[in-house]
Amino acid sequence: MELELRHLRCLVAIVDSGTFTDAAIELGCSQAAVSRTLLSLERALGARLLHRTSRNIAPTTAGVQVLARARHLLAEAEDLVREVTTGHTRLRIGHAWSAMGRHTKEFQRRWARRQPDVELHLIRTATQTGGLAEGACDLAVVRVGFDSRRYESAIVGHERRYCALATDDPWARRRSVSLAEVRERVLVVDRRTGTTTAELWAPGEGPELERTRDIDDWLAAIATGRCVGITPHGTTTQYRRDGITYRPVRDADPVPVHLVWRRHDPHPATETAVELLTELYREPER
Repeated sequence: MELELRHLRCLVAIVDSGTFTDAAIELGCSQAAVSRTLLSLERALGARLLHRTSRNIAPTTAGVQVLARARHLLAEAEDLVREVTTGHTRLRIGHAWSAMGRHTKEFQRRWARRQPDVELHLIRTATQTGGLAEGACDLAVVRVGFDSRRYESAIVGHERRYCALATDDPWARRRSVSLAEVRERVLVVDRRTGTTTAELWAPGEGPELERTRDIDDWLAAIATGRCVGITPHGTTTQYRRDGITYRPVRDADPVPVHLVWRRHDPHPATETAVELLTELYREPER
């Protein structure tokens, strides 16, 4: 027998309602059908799941384990149905680090006014595609390379590069730094989702690199003062931390900001999102 959601739903109904009779009412079937379904589940798993007496019902040790997993699986199934059925009434925009940077709050406000029937969700996923490849979002804000054969994209703006350093670093008293100066320091980079690589310098002339795996580790390393980082402007507005100061890198090329989506399955609100974010990046900084 193959395990089906109806078997798990039956087990949960019995435990939550307390009796086979009440479980049958909740499930809209007969008490005998509830008993048969539970028996089928126990046979499939090879374990007794419930202690049954004339007065009460309680899960066995195996039943407690199965019940916990059953609740999780049923919730996942409900989420899946909800995602498919609500579909275009929600737009999920993923990002790896800093969403839309300084435009994040204004994007959310204007979206609510322009698209009141499409609920906006921003989702942080520490992958190169900001969760797009993993199915976690419908669109993604991407500042690193991606597979242009698989995804469609639009450049919505550019962000200046900044040097992140400890607040007590001597450079914190300066207005800007140069790539040549950074070359003399230890540079911490995110190996998966960061925008900075040794390619900012001529071959063989880059700084010593130290690698981290996410934004929190990156910031923690910089706060010690033993290394610095280079990052787009978006990070400076989304990650203002005690012990961290940002200064412009005056001679580094800006970072292009893309909105990326699945080539063959675009969300209907994609064009609106591209237009709105492009509009925001074109506005002068206040």
